[in-house]
Amino acid sequence: MYIALQHDLDHIQTLLSLTSEKALHYLSSLGETQTSNTTPVKIETSSLETEGKGLENTLESFYRTHGAHIVASSGPKYWGFVTGGTTPAAIAADWLSTVFDQNPQGLSGNGDLSARIEIETIGWMKELFGLPDAFNGGFVSGATMANFTCLAVGRQWGGLQKGNDIARTGLQTTIKVLSAMPHSSTLKSLSMLGIGSSNIIPVKTLPGNREAMDIEDLKACIQEYQEFPLLVVSSAGTVNTADFDDMEAIAALQKDFPFFWHIDAAFGGFAACSEKSKYLLKGWEQADSITVDCHKWMNVPYDSAIYLIHKKHSKLQMATFQNSNAPYLGDPESNFSYLNFGPENSRRLRALPAWFTLKAYGKKGYESIVENNLEHARLFAHLLEQTSPFVLAASVRLNIVCFTVKDQAEPKAFLDQVWLKLNQSGKLFLSPTVYNGQPCLRAAFVNWRTTEQDVTEGIEELKKTLQQTSEFPE
Repeated sequence: MYIALQHDLDHIQTLLSLTSEKALHYLSSLGETQTSNTTPVKIETSSLETEGKGLENTLESFYRTHGAHIVASSGPKYWGFVTGGTTPAAIAADWLSTVFDQNPQGLSGNGDLSARIEIETIGWMKELFGLPDAFNGGFVSGATMANFTCLAVGRQWGGLQKGNDIARTGLQTTIKVLSAMPHSSTLKSLSMLGIGSSNIIPVKTLPGNREAMDIEDLKACIQEYQEFPLLVVSSAGTVNTADFDDMEAIAALQKDFPFFWHIDAAFGGFAACSEKSKYLLKGWEQADSITVDCHKWMNVPYDSAIYLIHKKHSKLQMATFQNSNAPYLGDPESNFSYLNFGPENSRRLRALPAWFTLKAYGKKGYESIVENNLEHARLFAHLLEQTSPFVLAASVRLNIVCFTVKDQAEPKAFLDQVWLKLNQSGKLFLSPTVYNGQPCLRAAFVNWRTTEQDVTEGIEELKKTLQQTSEFPE
């Protein structure tokens, strides 16, 4: 064995303890670690060394070279995008996932049987969301791949409406997609699937500063494009304002018209954890497929998301993903394996952090996380409106606060300056966006660590930033 490998194996307990100390230092200082790093980074490339230095020296080299570039994206005041943190149980399990190094696929036979953990975890998540046992589910890297997986089954369904087995003969059918506010990952998925993002038919949104689709216009679009197989992609939590499409109304339409219904519930699915917000998802159990992103509101580490596909589409799912030229993998119809029900042949045990955090904190724990974040969003919005010159761009419907600036001749330039100065301070991170044609900033509350004090400190940081902004009116 190579000398550096042998040394690290002989001293693995000490070395892992040293690594643990580094990790614990990061976790214990999350509240003080910068949320962004605007210092210019000079990337110095070097040749790969011939002789390895071993883990201890490598740890030292990493922290010396890259340690200062690691930001508190999992911290309590990182409210950009929709970025969750990592619960203690999820962190422990993620380390174990790496140690175990399993490839969860089959449920029986010889070798790795860790897929049983995944099946149990999917069952718990359906219980957490109040969904019936009518869905098959699995873990993928994130919402993009979850949307891809669900829409791939929708594509197979769409092709068969015209006698086209797309998995075997390729895409020979034009499929139309109806959606009001599709996430960019949906467009990417349609591009990768060969359906093409230009085949999205935009559905009008409801009046009154809404992002939810107008059901009457959806019905009109369905009737207009009935000659094509149709996929309807609805939102359970839009990125800008956390708006929800009317799930019950879409389910009612599906009784009269044929279409494949997919719900992108990347973060909004967790609204089901609270009695205060689960009404937003009423009727979602009737969908053909659902995407939920776990490394958002579930607070497990990257990368982790689940797809849920109705069991009535099991044959379509298998036709789409089966390894048909690998007889050593067994009969996919008689022996369930994720090899034949998802896009990846090689996967890490992504389910384990979710299994641990659900077991550790249960339904009540996730109800608490969600409801705390709902309170944080409302508090932030309340305090924000008292902080001139900001104004809410939309009502706070769930956990996202989208706001803009009033009485400014050049609002984009003003907000850009505010955002730049926030990044320079490194104490609060928000995302810029455009909503209804106006430049905005937005704060998304999904981190389990965030407290009321973090919210008030975030507002104070915004106030300091305004005082430093030259265009801020006195």
